[in-house]
Amino acid sequence: MNLTEKINQDLKEALKSNDKIRLQTIRSIRAQILEFEKSGSDKKLNEEEEIKLLSTSAKKRKEAIEEYRKANREDLALVEEAELNIIMSYLPKQLTAEEIISKVKIIADKLGAKTKEDFSKLMPSAIKELKGKADGKAIKEAVEKVLGVN
Repeated sequence: MNLTEKINQDLKEALKSNDKIRLQTIRSIRAQILEFEKSGSDKKLNEEEEIKLLSTSAKKRKEAIEEYRKANREDLALVEEAELNIIMSYLPKQLTAEEIISKVKIIADKLGAKTKEDFSKLMPSAIKELKGKADGKAIKEAVEKVLGVN
């Protein structure tokens, strides 16, 4: 079952259960899918594009949570967190910090990256390898840790 089918099925379930936050979140994902399909770029929504779309949505929610917390708007932050959890349920299982570091070390060994000068060589490879499985910020922190960048 692809993402579009899963979203449509979950949309029906959210309507039946009257879960407003889930319904709102699923509708926003569905709108993004429709926007992508109608963009005229003749691209099909494949797994890579699905992950990119969902990751972008998750990143926006994380940034909104941070901003709401800075503004002492915990009520809005909690809504964004609920939406983030729903979006994350459609993404592949996220790696832990230790798993990210482990994978980055393997990639660094393959590339021969050992110093902070190798950051520009290691970072793109790590992003490509871990896309959808880890947040870009977490990947960057792992790459810096592996290369000893402060």
